Order: sequence, then structure tokens, then C-alpha cells
Amino acid sequence: MRPRVFLTQPVAASAIARLEAVADLTLNHDPLHIVAQDELLRAAREHDIIFCLLHDKINAEVINANPNLKAIASMTITPADIDIAAATARRLPVTVIPAPLLNDATSDLAWALMMATARRVAEGDRLLRSGVFPGSQSSYMVGGGVSHKTLGLIGVGGVGGAMARRARGFSMPVIYHDPRRLAPEIERELNAAWVPFDQVFRDADFVSLHVQLTPLTRHLVGAAQLALMKPTAHLINTARGPVVDEQALVDALKHKRIAGAGLDVYENEPRPHPELLRMDNVVCTPHVGSAIPELRESMANVVVDNILAILDGKQAPNCWNAEIYG
Repeated sequence: MRPRVFLTQPVAASAIARLEAVADLTLNHDPLHIVAQDELLRAAREHDIIFCLLHDKINAEVINANPNLKAIASMTITPADIDIAAATARRLPVTVIPAPLLNDATSDLAWALMMATARRVAEGDRLLRSGVFPGSQSSYMVGGGVSHKTLGLIGVGGVGGAMARRARGFSMPVIYHDPRRLAPEIERELNAAWVPFDQVFRDADFVSLHVQLTPLTRHLVGAAQLALMKPTAHLINTARGPVVDEQALVDALKHKRIAGAGLDVYENEPRPHPELLRMDNVVCTPHVGSAIPELRESMANVVVDNILAILDGKQAPNCWNAEIYG
């Protein structure tokens, strides 16, 4: 009997074809439908492997729904919405994708959000489409500059490092905070200066977040940090939504304590705070940092690599809870 795989949303055709060659695949074909809890429970009972995406919440009930479940194969870097403890207790592998795959794509989007919010690109687009063309040299659509401004990075892993390299092209000084300070030669390469956490918020014109979501980073940025920022500064978040206290951000924007925000991630996805969507000084995208065809194809095929290894009785190459192999 062929193994049975449940795929929660459509992915690249090449990855689907590889799975169908070795397994019976059940697929939710609707990219706008996030599989509900009852659907996940049913899928877990009826399949050997669940191939899940970012917004799927795989809790202990799902994990324990089928004693013959073989794996949870996730297309995320950090499986924040998977109950790792429950999976590990069952010696059930949870697989992920390697973070470096997304470095350039995510930093490209962060840079786009920074440019768009500073120069009021989305607001100008909406105005022009509505028939408004203000005097192009009037003060009506004046925004903020990017070149020569200070870029502040919270977290300098792969994406943060890619941001620092992009800053060179805009002649931007770079300051950063990371609990693990970079080696001096890497700081020189990136032209980045380590500063205390609060100083990033005080001194930067753009604060861009690049940390993993963990219990320690949840609400890492709240009212206290936003109050330190310049009234002309912008917050950029392409990391994970709960890193920012969204209500505190709404309050800071509403009272003009900061100039704007560029957001690809939200605290309660897929439902951003409704006030963010009504603000002209906020540019929002729907968690699309990796939305490049060739990258998404690579990501999906890494998941398939993990699944094929498990079906072949081997340790998956990207196993989050590798301790289960003892």
C-alpha cells in the first residue's frame, strides 16, 4: 500500500509531481483556504504524513489523532505553530526548511517596504487611481528620504546581514543589536556597528526586525521601544508578527509617535489589526517574503526531500527535533 500524504495548500507543480510518484496525495487546491482544525484532525487520521504551510496550526490533538502518523513536514523555517513537545514525545519527526534559502527574498521585500513607506508609494498609488494628482512639487506628498539615513537592525542573521549589504548602495550607516555580537571582520564587511538594544530605536531612521519568534522575542517591540523612536522614523517587520505588540504599534502610529510602518507579518495572522489597514502611513503585504516562483519551488522540493527520506526509513535532512533519533 502506498503511503498517504495530505498537503494543506497548493505548492509548486514539480514538488507535487515528485510526491505523486511515490504516494497517494490529497491536496487542498484552494490557496485562499487555510485548513481548519476539524479538517486537520480528519487528515491526520487518514494520512501518514502531513505536509503543512505557514498558517497551519498543528496542535497536540492533531499530532495524537493517528498512532501511525509518520511525520509533520513543514514549509517553514521555524515551526512556531506546531506542538514540538507533543511530536517529540511521540518520536514523530517535524521537518522544516533551511533559513538561508530565504535570505535574499526576505531582505528584498523588507527593502521594498522601507522604500514604500518612506516615500509614500502605496498612498500615492491610491491617490492617483482615485483621480487625485496633486501639484507634483507641492508639499502634499512629501515623504521621508532613504539614502544617507540610519538603518537599525534588530537581529543580524542571514536576512539582517543581507539588509546591511543593501544599505551600502544607499550610503546608509548601519547600527545593529544582536545578543551574539558579530566578529570584528564581519562588522567591517557589513559596515555595521553594534549598539545596545534601546539605542537602535533611539538612533535609527528605519528599524528593521530580523529575529526568530521564540518565547523571549514575543512582544520584543512594544510601547516602550516605540516611544524611543524618532517621530520621523519607520518600523519594518518581515520577521514574525508576534515580535511586535500590534496594539502598541497602532497607538504609536495613531498618535504620530513614529512616521510609519512597513509590515509583511502580523500578530494574529491571517487577521491584521483592522486599524493598520486603515492607516495611510502603513504599507501592508500578506506574509509574502518568499513569494518568488523559483524560491517557492525550491522550498516545496526541500519539504519533499524531507518526506522522501522519512519514507525511505532515513533521518530527514532538515529535522527540527532531531533528538528523536537519539
